[in-house]
Amino acid sequence: MNRAVKWILAANLIVFAILAFVYPDLMVGPGKLIPGHASLETDCFACHAPFTGADSRRCVNCHKPEDIGRLTSLGKPIEKPLTTTPFHQKLKSQDCVACHSDHAGVKRFRPTGHFNHLLLEKATRDECQSCHKAPKDTLHQQITGNCSQCHSVDKWTPATFDHNKYFELDRNHNDRCVTCHVRNDYSRYTCYGCHEHSQENIRRKHIKEGIRDYDNCVECHRNADEHDIRGEYGKTRGERKDRKKGKDRDHD
Repeated sequence: MNRAVKWILAANLIVFAILAFVYPDLMVGPGKLIPGHASLETDCFACHAPFTGADSRRCVNCHKPEDIGRLTSLGKPIEKPLTTTPFHQKLKSQDCVACHSDHAGVKRFRPTGHFNHLLLEKATRDECQSCHKAPKDTLHQQITGNCSQCHSVDKWTPATFDHNKYFELDRNHNDRCVTCHVRNDYSRYTCYGCHEHSQENIRRKHIKEGIRDYDNCVECHRNADEHDIRGEYGKTRGERKDRKKGKDRDHD
């Protein structure tokens, strides 16, 4: 390659580099901006830092984090917000480009289904219903909050909860959730919500069988079959007495 060709190539590269800085929207822009940013069509550096790309710190020059979802960038109230509750104020960091990109040639906004909930503060990740409408099916109509006990923030389905692992909801026990889980707290349960299982009745029946530790019902009972008893008290009364005698002899 002779010297003239090298000079021509070098000159072309210099011209392209200059044009990329002077007219970046024409030379390297991936597509039109959203209508709200149309005035920035020729001002790439309003959002981009030289050589490093879009910079979230430049976004907050116009979009104040405390106002997002409440006010426009001009300070006017938003009449029809995209979500029922502003949540940008509860992000761990203001990393705008983690979700947003304004050019038509790339995804302008990653849909809600792909939103990374780990960007939210930990306490906010448990407040699902502040942003999401509760499902309308029969089961969810009985439930308020506590979504994370069945669902993960990564994806709504499949739900991971299997009630039969704890207790079988047969025809005698397929009742409203709040009958056993008071105040919709699914980390706790009570069997005393049913008139048949009053605390006095359960105490009397178990004391009669020589059972004094009967508060954690599902430790022994996993369904309505009174003969399907598990654990230590699943043995017959005679077996329990024999075992107790054996323990007493060991202590002697």
